[in-house]
Amino acid sequence: MALVLLACLTLAACPSRESPPRRQVSGGAAGPGRRAFLKYGCGGCHAIPGVEGARGRVAPPLWAFGERAFVAGVLSNTPDNLIHWIMAPQDVSPRTAMPNLGVTEQDARDIAAFLYSLEGD
Repeated sequence: MALVLLACLTLAACPSRESPPRRQVSGGAAGPGRRAFLKYGCGGCHAIPGVEGARGRVAPPLWAFGERAFVAGVLSNTPDNLIHWIMAPQDVSPRTAMPNLGVTEQDARDIAAFLYSLEGD
């Protein structure tokens, strides 16, 4: 009995290996976001394994995006910050190489939902 209790306590003290909860984007959907990601040519700069047309090497790969702490290295990784970054990257980081592509708010919401749906390795 003592060994069972010790095992339970040991497991409870270990950090969880589960993925963090997936972020939800109000008004966004991953399916349309994947299409918008491709429509705006995001895959020309960013790589995402398993996404045809997303093999770019200019910018960071985007798999497991929801597990990252920051957007663009300066903003907390929240849906609102990600949407802002997608729509107006120079507002966040004036010297960024990420172009302003004229992404609409709806497309930015959908792209954010898509990025948050991506799994890790």
